[in-house]
Amino acid sequence: MKKPTALIIGHDEILHRHLKARLLRHSFSVFEVRETSNLLEAIQDIKPDLAIVYSTRKNPNDQLKTVEYLRKKARDIPIILSTRYSSEARAIAALRAGVSDYFKVPISTQEMLLSAKRLILGNTEDDQTDHESKEADGIIDQALIGNSASMRSVKSYLLKVAKTESTVFITGETGTGKELAANLIHFKSARSNKPLVCVNCAALPEGLVESELFGYDRGAFTGAVGSRKGKFELAGDGTVFLDEIGDMNSYAQAKILRSIENKEFFHLGGNWAIPMKARVIAATNQDPEHLMLRGRFRKDLYYRLNVARLNLPPLRERKEDLPRLVGHAIKKLNNRFGRKVEGLTDGAMMCLHRYDWPGNVRELLNLLEAAYINLPRRNAAYIDLPQPIYKQLKMTQASSGDERNKIIATLCQTNWNKSTAAQKLNWSRMTLYRKIEKYNIVENKSIERHAGGKVA
Repeated sequence: MKKPTALIIGHDEILHRHLKARLLRHSFSVFEVRETSNLLEAIQDIKPDLAIVYSTRKNPNDQLKTVEYLRKKARDIPIILSTRYSSEARAIAALRAGVSDYFKVPISTQEMLLSAKRLILGNTEDDQTDHESKEADGIIDQALIGNSASMRSVKSYLLKVAKTESTVFITGETGTGKELAANLIHFKSARSNKPLVCVNCAALPEGLVESELFGYDRGAFTGAVGSRKGKFELAGDGTVFLDEIGDMNSYAQAKILRSIENKEFFHLGGNWAIPMKARVIAATNQDPEHLMLRGRFRKDLYYRLNVARLNLPPLRERKEDLPRLVGHAIKKLNNRFGRKVEGLTDGAMMCLHRYDWPGNVRELLNLLEAAYINLPRRNAAYIDLPQPIYKQLKMTQASSGDERNKIIATLCQTNWNKSTAAQKLNWSRMTLYRKIEKYNIVENKSIERHAGGKVA
């Protein structure tokens, strides 16, 4: 049986030496290329089964160019990327460039070897289970940071969903990472080498929805001097990500529903059906069930989209992940600002734990970046945090008692019908349930059932 061949590309001498020795011990043939100018010749002569690309200390962007070049010249070769410069943006860029797996230095050569075997030989059922149980070592954990029970569940389900062809509906508040999750689902799927086309539904003008999504033929309207492909057609056999679909009007929702159901669409002004082959991932920052009750989201579209549901938890419900998130952000900001901040003081971290984070992870990252602009010390203290967070903390604490009474009064008015109470408060049911748990509100028959009622 022919030995599998690995081509190692890069300049990391220590990692190179360890991995080469491990590959040779496991019956790999190993070839090396130090200069990318020799890469095409090596591919043609060696015909490798696997390529491993290392980062360069001089310019970390070179590795992405190498991956893109490899993918153009040898589309079917699995590519593993090892980098010292990891961030969410770089991880997504690497996946888009065509990597098959992604590791951040320092890495376990054993884990990289397992990945190499899996990519060359294919998954056995045991290998697949083992890989899923170690998702924290791959790109999923690099992007969706956190080890809380809710995030472990999200990451595990995301990996399972990615391997299917099911339509995915991602829900979660603004700043929880819905677009990131959609990217990961696509790049961990069998369609990863196909296009991922993202559509911000909230930003589409009502009069241009059809032409933007489905394209148009020449003469379809004044100024249409030629035909143009829409987002669904550009996606081809890949994935269409419909972000903030809850902000679309009923007419646009009906058009999308018809295309998903019939697996076809028409150019604006066109007479011929175009097959729709793309997988659909949709997302909204609103509660879709609440939108249906208010008549703002079509029930038939909801049932069509709500096949594989992925709900991203808000940061306030997984505050145990704050240290990991802060540590990740500090590494990223140190590299960006040229600082050597070691972390936050206990007081500063306590401040972050007391805050409710309405803007979620995005708000946390923005706050830490604001602190870096005028940061004079190695450990960021409470006083180094931006002033607005002090005011927001005071407002949060002051309003807690008033909010609890308001919730109890509304529940009393509605005979403890939580759906009706949520509508009166202009909240989703999930938000109401969360606040009931937060304030430890328990239905009590001795509560006086009127707006001014008090807890017995």
